[in-house]
Amino acid sequence: MTAFGDDPFAAAVKPLVDAMGGEILPPGQAGPEDVVLAWEGEDVLAVRLPQLADSLDHILLALERKRGKPLAELDRKAKQEVVRILEARGAFSVRHGVETVASALGVSRFTVYNYLNRENAAKDK
Repeated sequence: MTAFGDDPFAAAVKPLVDAMGGEILPPGQAGPEDVVLAWEGEDVLAVRLPQLADSLDHILLALERKRGKPLAELDRKAKQEVVRILEARGAFSVRHGVETVASALGVSRFTVYNYLNRENAAKDK
């Protein structure tokens, strides 16, 4: 966060914006796709949301940080859990999502599809 560091509203929304991989801007720099946030009737800041593909990379990095090691180093069960989390967050609706996730997990696309099929079969029961 740049010039907004002292603003309590900006400080309150910063963790959410960071978690989404967004960027905080002055409201005057907002583009047509940015979200302007107002507080008590005054525009305080704008949020530039990431592109979907960038969001997937951001989510993968957050999962690595949470697990404390590269996703490729996880055991099979943990990788299946990561795929479950990513499916719930819509990661596989992004173009090349399966390929991106497979690369991050150090597995083949076929393996990711197997994890997804296994999860869907378990839901159907």
